[in-house]
This record gives sequence, C-alpha cells and structure tokens, in this order.
Amino acid sequence: MAAIQQSIAGMSLSGPRAICYYPGMTIAQVKEILERVLTWPPERQEDAARVLREMEEQDSSSLRLSAEQVAEVRQRLADPSPRTIPAEDVFRRFRKS
Repeated sequence: MAAIQQSIAGMSLSGPRAICYYPGMTIAQVKEILERVLTWPPERQEDAARVLREMEEQDSSSLRLSAEQVAEVRQRLADPSPRTIPAEDVFRRFRKS
C-alpha cells in the first residue's frame, strides 16, 4: 500500500499530462479509481504503481510520432492489411522452428 500511496502522492492530476491517457475522464473519476486501488491487495497495488511509473516514463520520452505517422497507425488499425499475419502466428512459427 505504501508504494501506491507514494506513487499517488507524486502524481499531478492537472496539467498537460492529465488528459493524455483518457481525455473523457474527469479528475474526480481518476481520484475515485486511485482510492479504489488503495483497497486492492498489495501485489495488485504494486502492479498499478508499476504501470503508472511506466506511463510517466513514456511521457518523458523524446520519441514522438509525427502527425503523418499517427494517421498511418490509425489507418492500419481501422483497415488491417490482409497481407500481414498476426503477431501470435509469427511467434508460433518461431517456436516451431
């Protein structure tokens, strides 16, 4: 519980990162979820803290997609090419060889 409380204490629920993860979520909803996390078993709290730390690290990364790259990702997600195979199939093929 201490780990998640430390993570919550160090988090900013305002500013430019507040809307990065889910723009439709209000600050009150974020706080409500974080309060529920405090009732979880310690192992799950550690998982939540780890995920939140990883998200913060991603936010501080200098790597960003260009508008063109974002459009390409959205287009590919909306209309996957039939010429590609799912990653699971690739991994399965590697395991067989």
